[in-house]
Amino acid sequence: MTSDARDRPSPVERRARAAVAALFLTNGALLANLVPRFPQIKADLGMDTTVYGLTVAAFPAGAIAAGLAAAIVIRRFGSARSAVAGTALTGLGLLTAALAPSSAAFAAALFAAGAMDAITDVAQNAHGLRVQRRYGRSIINSFHAVWSIGAVLGGSMAAGAIALDVPPDAHLGIAAALFSLVSFVALRFCLPGRDDEPVGDPAPGDEGPRAPRGSAVTPGVVLLVAALVLIAIGGTIVEDAGSSWATLYLSADLRAATALAATGYIALVGAQFVGRLIGDRLVDRFGQRAVARAGGLVVAAGMGLALALPTVPGTIAGFAAAGLGVATLVPAAMHEADRLPGLRAGTGLTLVSWLMRLGFLLSPPLVGLVADSAGLRAGLLVVPAAGVLVVVLAGVLPPRHRPRAQEPDPRPRKEAASAGGSESASR
Repeated sequence: MTSDARDRPSPVERRARAAVAALFLTNGALLANLVPRFPQIKADLGMDTTVYGLTVAAFPAGAIAAGLAAAIVIRRFGSARSAVAGTALTGLGLLTAALAPSSAAFAAALFAAGAMDAITDVAQNAHGLRVQRRYGRSIINSFHAVWSIGAVLGGSMAAGAIALDVPPDAHLGIAAALFSLVSFVALRFCLPGRDDEPVGDPAPGDEGPRAPRGSAVTPGVVLLVAALVLIAIGGTIVEDAGSSWATLYLSADLRAATALAATGYIALVGAQFVGRLIGDRLVDRFGQRAVARAGGLVVAAGMGLALALPTVPGTIAGFAAAGLGVATLVPAAMHEADRLPGLRAGTGLTLVSWLMRLGFLLSPPLVGLVADSAGLRAGLLVVPAAGVLVVVLAGVLPPRHRPRAQEPDPRPRKEAASAGGSESASR
C-alpha cells in the first residue's frame, strides 16, 4: 500500500472516525453536566467535606468494580455496541444521582454510573484504536480532544442551567436523553465486523506489540505496566481535582459566584481540549516522552503558582494550565498499553484503563481528609505533586519516532534488482 493510499481513508473509515468522535463527545458531556451541581447536592444533603469526598469516590469505585469486565463485554457484544449501551446507562445513573434523597443513595447512583462509564471508556478507546489502525496514522489524541469538547459542552450546559435556575431533574433528564440519542445514531456508522480483525499497515510508530502476542510476561513488562498506570493516574488525579473540587474551592474558599466558580472545571477541560487537538502533531514531532515531561512541568508550575498566590483569575488559570499539561497522558498510556507484549489483544488496554481509575478512587477522599484538617487549598497540592510524578516517570514512554533507515522491498528479488539497476542508471 502506498503512502498516498494510506493518507486517503475510505468513506466507511471516515464515517467510523466521526462516529467514534461522537461517542467520546457524549462520554465527556454526561458527567460534566452533573459536576457543577455537586456543591448544591452537597449542601442539600448536609454532607461535610470528608463525607462528600467519600461519596464522590463512589463513581471511580464503581468503575474499579466493573472495569475488568469490560474486555469480556466487548468480546461478547463488540466495542461499538458496548460503548453505546454504557453511555445510555451512565446517563441514567447520573440522573438518579441528581435525584438522590440521601448521601447513601447519591453514592449508590454514582457507583452504578461509574461502572457503566468504565465499560464505555474501554469500549470507545478500543474502537478508536481499531479505526486508527485502519487509518495508518495517529488519531487517538483527536478522539480525546473531542471528549474534552464534550466536557466543556456539558459543563457549559450545567452552568447555564444553574444560572437560569433550571431544576436538576429537568436539566439532567434532558442531558441524558440527548446524549444517549447521539450515541445510538453514532452506532450506525461504527466499523462493522470483529474487533480483532487483521489490518494491513500499522500507524507510524505503531508497528504492533513490542514482542509477539502470547510470549511470557516478564518482570520488565510488569514494571512497565506499573509505570504506565502511574502516568495515567497522574492525569486522572488532575482531572478529578477539576471535576470534584474546582467549583467547590472557587466558591467556598475564594468566594466566587456559583456560575463563575463552574468555570474552573471548564477552564481545565477547555485547555485539555487544546492540548489534545495539537497532541498528535506534538507527539509526532517531539515524541511521547518529551511531551509528557513538558506537560508535567506545566502542571506543577501552573497549579503550584495558583495555590501559592490564590486569586479567582489565577486559580482558573492554574486549572487551565493543569488541563493543558495532562492532555496527552491518558492517550499515551493507553496507546503503549495496547502494545504490551505477552498479553492478549485488548488486555493491556483494559488493565491500564482499570488500574488508572485508582486515581479517581483515592484522590477525592484523600483531598477531603486533608481539606478537613488543613483546608482545601492544601488538599489541592496533589495536583502539582501529580505533575512531578509524571516528569519522573515519563522515561518509560517512547522518544521521538524515527523512520526506519531502509524499508523492506515487497517486490520479488528480480523485479527489485531490475528497478535498482534502472534507478542507478538514471542517477
